[in-house]
Amino acid sequence: MHIAIVGTGYVGLVSGACFADFGFQVTCVDVDAERIRALERGDVPFYEPGLPELVARNTSAGRLGFTTNLPSAVRDATVVFLAVGTPEGPDGDADISQLAAAAVDVAHCLDGYRVIATKSTVPVGTGAWLDGHIRAHVRQPADFDVVSNPEFLREGSAVHDFLRPDRVVIGANTDRARETMREVYRPLYLIETPIVLTNLETAELIKYASNAYLAVKVSFINEMANLCDRAGADVHVVAKAMGLDKRIGPKFLHAGPGFGGSCFPKDTRALAASGRRAGTPQRLVESAIEINDRQRDMAYAKIVEALGGAKGRRVAILGLAFKPNTSDVREAPAIELCRRLVDAGAHVSAYDPVASDEAALALGGHAGGVTFQTDAQAALKDAECAVIVTEWNEFRSLDLAEARDLMARPVLVDLRNLHDPGQAVESGFEYYCTGRQSLAGSRIEPKRATPTG
Repeated sequence: MHIAIVGTGYVGLVSGACFADFGFQVTCVDVDAERIRALERGDVPFYEPGLPELVARNTSAGRLGFTTNLPSAVRDATVVFLAVGTPEGPDGDADISQLAAAAVDVAHCLDGYRVIATKSTVPVGTGAWLDGHIRAHVRQPADFDVVSNPEFLREGSAVHDFLRPDRVVIGANTDRARETMREVYRPLYLIETPIVLTNLETAELIKYASNAYLAVKVSFINEMANLCDRAGADVHVVAKAMGLDKRIGPKFLHAGPGFGGSCFPKDTRALAASGRRAGTPQRLVESAIEINDRQRDMAYAKIVEALGGAKGRRVAILGLAFKPNTSDVREAPAIELCRRLVDAGAHVSAYDPVASDEAALALGGHAGGVTFQTDAQAALKDAECAVIVTEWNEFRSLDLAEARDLMARPVLVDLRNLHDPGQAVESGFEYYCTGRQSLAGSRIEPKRATPTG
C-alpha cells in the first residue's frame, strides 16, 4: 500500500515516518520547497525525541520520501492523509482554510478510488462538509471516501504514541473505507491495539472531548492548588491521594502555571466555539479556559511577591517550552511570564535545553529584554530570583547549594513543585511554590539525634 501525507508539520511528519516504519510506501508532500529539501537532507525542523532516527532509517530503506509534487503522490496512493494546520480563528473556532485549500488540490488529482483521511484536528461536521467540498472541485468522475482519523500524539513522546497507541479512532461511513483503514492499521491489530470504529462526526468530537477533559483536570488541580495556598494544605498530597482512586487516576493532576502548547488551548477554545454555534454552551470547558488564563496571573503575582517588585530585578527563568522534551513554545507559560517581566522592567536571563531559538521568535520585540543562556548555571549567575517554569529533568536534579552560591539573592519560585520545600530552605533558599507551604525567610532545623541512656 502507498500512502500520501499532505503537510509535513508535527503531525504529518511523525505520521509519515511511523507509517513507513510499518512497512508502507509513504510520500510526504508540502508546498514549502525549502522544508522538503531539508527533510531530504535528514534535517527534522522541530525537536522530537526519536524522530530524526526514524526519518533517517525509513528514508534510507526507500520507504519514506518527500516532494512538492502533489499529483504524483496522490496518483500512487491508496490513502491520502490531510495533516495541515488548523490554527485558531478570530472567534476561537478552528480555521480550516488550509484544509480546504489542500482538499481542492487533492480533488484536482483524483482519478480513481481514494480514501481521504483527516489527521488535522477539525470541528465536528467538517468531514461531511469536506466530502461535498471535494466533489465540487473534482475535474473528472471520482470515487472516494472521506474518513476522520484524529491523532493523539503527545509532544515529547509522539513516536511511541503512534507506534504503541492507547487507541486508534476511525470515523468512516462506508465498509470500503473501513476496510481500507483497517489495512493501514493492520500492524497495530497484531499488538491488540483497541480500534474504535464510528462515524465521521463522532470521531471528530472524540479528539476535542479527550483534550478538553484533560485540560479540565489540569484546571481543576490548579484551582485546588490556589485553595491550598490559602488554607495551608499541600496540593501535592491532595493530588496523590486523589490519583489513588482508580476512578480518577494520577495523570494530569500536577499543579503549575497552567497548560499551554499547540493542543489544549486551541482545542478547548474550538470546542467552546462549537458549543456556542450549536446552542449548547460548554460551561465546564469555558471555566477551564478561564481558570487557565487566571493561573498565569497567579504565577506572575507569585514572582513579584517573592521579589518585592519586578523593576530592576534580575530574574532567571528555567524552562521556556510549554512542557519537557519538546521545543514547542506555543502558548507556553514561560513566554507570557517573560513578556510581563520585561514590561515591568526586570532583567530576564533564560535557559531551556532545546527551545531558546523558538522562544526568541515567539517573544518578538520582548526578546531584546531577555538574555538566552546555554545552561542553567549561566542563567542563575547573579540572579535575585530563580523561577522553574518547565519540568525538565535537569531542573529536578538541580544542585540547590550550587544554585544558591551562584545567585545574588537566594529566592526560588518553583512553579512546578519539583523540589521539597524543606530541602530548599535547608539549602538557604526563600522558597515559593504552588499549592504547598511556601517557606519564605524561614529555616528548617535539621533533625537532632534522640538522646539515649
